Amino acid sequence: MGALEGKRIVEFAGLGPGPFCGMLFADMGADVVVIDRKVSLPEDAGATWAPESSIVNRGKKSVALDLKNPGAIEVVLRLLEGAHGLVEGYRPGVMERLGLAPDTCFATNPGLIYGRISGWGQSGALANAAGHDLNYIALSGALHFSGRRDSPPTTPATLVGDIGGGAMMLAVGMLAAMISAESTGRGQVVDAAMTDGSALMTSLIYGLFNGGQWSRSRQRNLLDGGSHFYDCYECADGHYISIAALEPQFYSLLLEKLGLDKAPAFEAQYDPRRWPQQKQRFAEIFRSRPRQHWCDLLEGSDACFAPVLDFAEAPEHPHNVQRGTFTTVEGVSQPAPAPRFSETESGISSPPPRPGEHTDAVLIEAGYSAREIEALRDRGVIDGAIPRG
Repeated sequence: MGALEGKRIVEFAGLGPGPFCGMLFADMGADVVVIDRKVSLPEDAGATWAPESSIVNRGKKSVALDLKNPGAIEVVLRLLEGAHGLVEGYRPGVMERLGLAPDTCFATNPGLIYGRISGWGQSGALANAAGHDLNYIALSGALHFSGRRDSPPTTPATLVGDIGGGAMMLAVGMLAAMISAESTGRGQVVDAAMTDGSALMTSLIYGLFNGGQWSRSRQRNLLDGGSHFYDCYECADGHYISIAALEPQFYSLLLEKLGLDKAPAFEAQYDPRRWPQQKQRFAEIFRSRPRQHWCDLLEGSDACFAPVLDFAEAPEHPHNVQRGTFTTVEGVSQPAPAPRFSETESGISSPPPRPGEHTDAVLIEAGYSAREIEALRDRGVIDGAIPRG
């Protein structure tokens, strides 16, 4: 009984943020139907499907359609009749050319929430240009402060644009629009641009910048690795640790545990002029011992410490194990649903589907007869599932 049980979302298959947003809805109990591309089984008889690379499709159903076939558009509109939301991540104008413009879908279902996710947004000078996460967060200003002062900005692995500025913003927007539709009966378009979303995510930093507390130069600020007490350090074994002792009381405890509480050089915590020398001394200290030494000394205290773990290590950390932060579905390790609900618990209802796995079942649920489904297959509108790898 997830929080979104009873809601149906029709998602158009794509890459990155759209499927991630759909996964959030599925984890929370929504019935998410993915419109996958039609697979020609005779030609692709040897095609395989890897669930470990399809985690974002967990808990969903898959229908395989040839959207270039006019008959497929009729099928989509029929599926939308009982849907609460639609998620699409194509370039602006693609859905319109397919015959699935917002007005067309609203004519079928006036209360539909039409979720659109793109890099530049549905309007603007760059709306129709190609791009990826890195470009979008570069334009928004979010990328500039990542990395070291003497090197280019660091690429943050699609987390800031695709996921934070894109998928998360679309999910929030669609949920808000669904609440509105419940009282008004009217759906609407939610335009989630990664440039907009990643810009919004910098609001805290913009506040500091506007107040003269944030420099335009990289790694010269309180929270971007400029300070010695808010950064990552290498250990003797090549592993890394993170320190974020921002408040004075936490900083004092950190100094005490490092044996620096009586060192005059570390008294002025917030003096940027001293940070380079203080950072150098911290680096020497942390590089003198392996990561586990620092975990034993600092982890669990108010020194604001955590080891920097990789994807193999994170699921094994005791805190993550105790909270169930990661889970395993059919042998595939993956992050568990979040956030937690006290009454309507989220969960993973099924592993990722093979493309087209639920074509017949979903169409029958939509009211198609077995004869109509066979006719759609004969016309090349639909297909079944690819072979399991």
